[in-house]
Parts: sequence; structure tokens; C-alpha cells
Amino acid sequence: MSPYRLVFGKVYRLPVELDHRAYWAVKKLNVGSFMAGQNKLLELNELDEFRNEAYENAKIYKEKSKSRWLGLFAVVVSLPYGAVQIHSEKIGHFKVNGQKLKHYLEGPVEKRQSVMILEPF
Repeated sequence: MSPYRLVFGKVYRLPVELDHRAYWAVKKLNVGSFMAGQNKLLELNELDEFRNEAYENAKIYKEKSKSRWLGLFAVVVSLPYGAVQIHSEKIGHFKVNGQKLKHYLEGPVEKRQSVMILEPF
């Protein structure tokens, strides 16, 4: 319901010239809407192509770059605020956050089992 009809209680009619122009404008826009839909589909396809290229480029980059975390490291110096200086034969010395390091235990690890006998009250 239009605001005009709510206020005056009748339907508002455009003059004939404006009505005719509005009809042709709507008809022209309807034809344009089909072309706009086609253009939108083409743009979506282009975005998919860009996304696929980005994934491929990231994959190639990851394959070329090697992680510096491969191998064994020795702790050289423990620095303040949790920082640790470590050494690797391939890379040399560098500083890292000590919380990110994990202990390497050579050989099999013994798992101890403990048994607790619980008695009811």
C-alpha cells in the first residue's frame, strides 16, 4: 500500500506522458537486468580464477621454501623473559621463544603405570 493511498484513500495515477516514459524505462531495465546477470556471472568466474591462481601460487611458494625447524637443535643460552638462543649446524645461532620448544628424548621412553587402590568410606 502506498503512502498516498493511506493518506487520501485512493490510488495515485501518473499523467499519461510520465506513465508512458516509466513503462519504457522499466522495459529497458528489464532487458538490461538479463545482461547485468550475465556480467555478474562472468565476474564471479573471474574471482574463482583469481582464487585458484592464488592457491597455486601459495602451494608453489610453500614447496620452494624450506622450514628452518627441520633437524635437531641445542640450547646455547637461556635469555631473560623466556627467550632462548639455540644452535643448529645448518643455520647457526638464532633466538626463539622458549615456550615453543619441545624436549627431544632419544631412545624409547618408559611409561610408568601407577595403581591406586580406593576404599569406600
